[in-house]
Amino acid sequence: MAEADPTFPAGDDTVPNTDAAAPPPKRHFGRLLAMLSVPVLILTAGSWYWLSLQGQVSTDNAYVKQDKVSVSAEISGRIIAVAVRDNQTVKAGDLLFQIDPEPYQLQIAQSDAAIAAAQANVVALSNASALSGSDIAAARESVAFAQSNFVRQQALMERGFTTKAAFDAAQHTVQQAREELNLAQAKAREASARLATGAQVPGVNPQVAQARAQRAAAELNLRRTDVRAPIAGRLSQASRLLVGQQAISGLPVVTIVASQGGYVEANFKETDLDRMRPGQRAEIRFDAYPDVTLNGHVASIGAGTGSEFSMLPAQNATGNWVKVTQRVAVRIALDDASPRPLLAGLSAKVKVLIDDTVKR
Repeated sequence: MAEADPTFPAGDDTVPNTDAAAPPPKRHFGRLLAMLSVPVLILTAGSWYWLSLQGQVSTDNAYVKQDKVSVSAEISGRIIAVAVRDNQTVKAGDLLFQIDPEPYQLQIAQSDAAIAAAQANVVALSNASALSGSDIAAARESVAFAQSNFVRQQALMERGFTTKAAFDAAQHTVQQAREELNLAQAKAREASARLATGAQVPGVNPQVAQARAQRAAAELNLRRTDVRAPIAGRLSQASRLLVGQQAISGLPVVTIVASQGGYVEANFKETDLDRMRPGQRAEIRFDAYPDVTLNGHVASIGAGTGSEFSMLPAQNATGNWVKVTQRVAVRIALDDASPRPLLAGLSAKVKVLIDDTVKR
């Protein structure tokens, strides 16, 4: 027979109430508060972000632009000297490279010879017999003599003391003398015309003026053998300049990126242009220099979207056309001097304050 449990009296079938000793359940107020606070924080942050965007438009599709000048030789010739290197900073007027000047020095010598020949021709024309007047005087004397002889023959003819042949010969001699006088006068006028000067170059013989113009052109070409920087800036692609290379007139061989006049070209969505106007203040940040923020203003708004000026404009007259938001280039002028060099093509972020206009 089993031994009785001393905790319970014998014969007592009552079951002990274990629930009475359990502690009351805890309510999870912290978890509920956290669950409610997350949507409130998201709503608050979203509202703050939305309010912060009011009165401004921004884009990160922006790039630094610099004026660039492609330098080419104005004459053709062999490069004999290169005075610069790639990425070098130059000033306006600095020598970039030199073309062989010998062919153009020979052109100057030829022009000098042409000037001398023209001047000698002028002297020869000035001393021509046609201008001396002797031919005209002799012709006039011949006319006078022939005329007097004709008068005598006419008188003799009337009295019957000469023949008809002698009378006709005297008359022919008069006519011939007059023609010789006309010819001498025409030669004099021709010689005088060769010495005449036109209204375009008064006082200078045309042949001399032409030879001098050829010499001036040769001198200009000789000066152009020294190719100099038209603006101040930094050189690019100067590695293509090699001694012995043939420079071709009008073909760019080096590019200068201007050190002044930089600006930012920001491509804004067409939906951002509603309240954008020239003169509104802008803030510019650069991906290359995160700690640099410059002030600027809207200088101008582009005349068309980027697709309108592309090499192959979009053709939307198709059955599966999908509307795409277009972008318009907006020029942002920089009002502050940058503490860091602004290289052409750097990415930027532009924020235009449409309610803040710069007073200029």
